[in-house]
Amino acid sequence: MLHSAIGYRGAVSAPHRAAALAGRDVLEAGGTAIEAMVAAAATIAVTYPHMNGIGGDGFWLIHRPGEAPVGISAGGQAAGLATPGWYADRGYRAALPTRGGEAALTVPGTIGGWERALSLVPEAKRLPLAHLLRSAIAYARDGIAVTGNQSRTTAEKWAGLKEVPGFADLFLVDGAPPAPGHRLCQPALARTLESLAENGLASFYKGAIAAAHAAYLSEHGSPLRQQDFSFFQVQTVTPLRVESSWGSLYNMPPPTQGVASLMILAIFDRLNVDQGEGFAHLHGLIEATKQAFLLRNAHLGDPSTMAEQAQSWLDVSVLDKLTGRIDRENALPWPHVPKQGDTVWMGAADADGTVVSFIQSVFWEFGSGLTCPETGVVFQNRGAGFSLGDGPNQLAPGKRPFHTLNPALAQLSDGRVLAYGTMGGEGQPQTQAAVFTRFAQFGTDLQQAITAPRWLLGKTWGDDTTTLKLEDRFDPFLVNQLKNAGHQIELIPEFSDLAGHAGAVLRHPTGLLEAASDPRSDGDAVAF
Repeated sequence: MLHSAIGYRGAVSAPHRAAALAGRDVLEAGGTAIEAMVAAAATIAVTYPHMNGIGGDGFWLIHRPGEAPVGISAGGQAAGLATPGWYADRGYRAALPTRGGEAALTVPGTIGGWERALSLVPEAKRLPLAHLLRSAIAYARDGIAVTGNQSRTTAEKWAGLKEVPGFADLFLVDGAPPAPGHRLCQPALARTLESLAENGLASFYKGAIAAAHAAYLSEHGSPLRQQDFSFFQVQTVTPLRVESSWGSLYNMPPPTQGVASLMILAIFDRLNVDQGEGFAHLHGLIEATKQAFLLRNAHLGDPSTMAEQAQSWLDVSVLDKLTGRIDRENALPWPHVPKQGDTVWMGAADADGTVVSFIQSVFWEFGSGLTCPETGVVFQNRGAGFSLGDGPNQLAPGKRPFHTLNPALAQLSDGRVLAYGTMGGEGQPQTQAAVFTRFAQFGTDLQQAITAPRWLLGKTWGDDTTTLKLEDRFDPFLVNQLKNAGHQIELIPEFSDLAGHAGAVLRHPTGLLEAASDPRSDGDAVAF
């Protein structure tokens, strides 16, 4: 696809086609962008299980005409038993476990986020929940065709997952990763979704589903208990905001890394680069990324334990100071401690002007791997993002860990509203910066801004090196310029998962809608 999809009635972007179509169907039935996103989120939880699921977390940015954007933070808190001492007693003193029951230590929050988002739609106009979950239920019951991406990821991570309780029975075939096209049926998950449709989304936290999960988690070494589910609270939050020459930019507050995404763009804005795709563009964004990440890594965590508010990092004086540290010709020596994560980003817009930027994740591929056979739910390992040592991200009961998740939204100066984002852990702020500057600053078509070659500084999804990774489609002259400036270059495939699965939806003041998706994913962008 060389150009973004366009229409006036609705638009959806998702990294799996079935999710995009589920969202479109809800819009065609008269639903809002919020309802379309719930349908897409439920469907992609079934059809792209290596990247996300209802056992994970979710974050929303919602723009409605005439109102300030609102954020919904549906990240789960740590279990009441989850303390450094509890893990030390089990042999974990340097780092938390990443797979199995002991890694499942935070409440899955995304279902609560769906419920909070739907509360913004007037009840009299809201489509029935069963309608919104219909596509997801059908795919779980009747089966999905395993994508090449899922097959490849399962093969890459098979060794660390095959012994995790419940995982092999659902996601392996005769003990081996499934081939692309294998029919994967998830009947237990279908029953869980049917129960949610009948009993309401809150029943995930206070009903039979929560009881089943608490019993299974406890049996397999997790510190989560039923009261942790019942105590879970979704937060409606004020998004972080920074003003730029392009307009107002928004992202999620801590514990997400949304502030880093905004800092990168605000710092780059101050460099006054006037041409895209050259050395000044890439080097400027990469060096801005380093400045933002150094601050992020030292001080970001649960906002209740941070020394200062993240919004203060977006003050003019701070941004000017960080910009002044950038050498426009030479690379700052790297690396630093990376952040990992697997995720899906999706966007939706409706004819009434609501625009949604949404992200959903189980952290690593397949999360903890722990899979409840009664409900079909795979539990996230987001708690592995906590630290066992002192600092703002130290593990404590009821606390939320550092989150790579950060859906982005911009109100551009010309009246357009852009929702955009990506999966990719450490790469999320970097891909956001690439897509946004290409589109908003340098005038590239929205789809082309996503398709164009991208880069990644440091580790992310399934990777172990801290080099500057460039997709092997960049001009060799530019690659040499970056090498000569001191960047440690590593070439990766032309369309690499390491560069993220990005997407975007755009609303023009005229009501025209655009949607774009990433050829690196199995997704689609639809507008009608």
